[in-house]
Amino acid sequence: MLTLESVSHTYPSGTRALCDASLEIPAGMFGLLGPNGAGKSTLMRCIATLQTPTSGRIRFGDIDVLRQPEALRATLGYLPQDFGVYPRVSAWDLLSHLAVLKGIEGRGERREVVERLLRQVNLWDARRRAVASYSGGMRQRFGIAQALMGSPRLVIVDEPTAGLDPEERNRFNNLLAEIGEQVVVILSTHIVDDVADLCPRMAIIHDGRIVLQGAPSELVRPLAGRVWRGVASAAELPGLRERHRVISHRLRAGRTVVHVLDDSRPGDGFEAVEPSLEDLYFSTLAASRAPQP
Repeated sequence: MLTLESVSHTYPSGTRALCDASLEIPAGMFGLLGPNGAGKSTLMRCIATLQTPTSGRIRFGDIDVLRQPEALRATLGYLPQDFGVYPRVSAWDLLSHLAVLKGIEGRGERREVVERLLRQVNLWDARRRAVASYSGGMRQRFGIAQALMGSPRLVIVDEPTAGLDPEERNRFNNLLAEIGEQVVVILSTHIVDDVADLCPRMAIIHDGRIVLQGAPSELVRPLAGRVWRGVASAAELPGLRERHRVISHRLRAGRTVVHVLDDSRPGDGFEAVEPSLEDLYFSTLAASRAPQP
């Protein structure tokens, strides 16, 4: 269990990135969902001991993360949002080098570990290619391989599928799902579908605050019977916003499809729809952004 208690962080510039963030994260996949700039990466860096929060406590099992950073690092796998590689170095050589840094010094053991990881992420056939020549999806899978070095009990992946094509995103998510059966995996992302597909528990972060957390199915349940879908023209949308709580709108097949949160039908042409995690996400962000009385 990973536990965060009232974690806050303010940068020297005065920018507040986290404010009293508290979470309990059990084994399995956990989704941290929020828009860009919400504080996700700052929170991940604090958990990964890359920066020390201004205040609060972080514990992983019996490890006090802020007082024992080396103990946490020994059991941590981390794939940051920006994962750089050495140019002209093959996947095999780079992973072997990282294995040495992880403390796997025996040549035979290191060879076994590197082979197992490259096969696990389906990069064995490309092991002699330079990692810098990999596609975005291949590079992310290599990133997972290095994160799994040393059999970590805590794995953090920060925005791992941003920019991937649908096929690579699906392949990467399947890999994460397999990993998440054994250890704590935190998936930090702004992509709602990734959390909906993978995570039995989640939290929404906005403006540095945890505004909602729990099981997606339980969090969505209060919206049942209150989400309505209709079509509106660009000219009708401002008036609709004035009268109702529009939680999302998007252009689809040349028409603007609108989702409204209301206890009763907003008007003719609207139909009740089964609420989704996306509806929950957008309605939660809208409520967080609304002026407080």
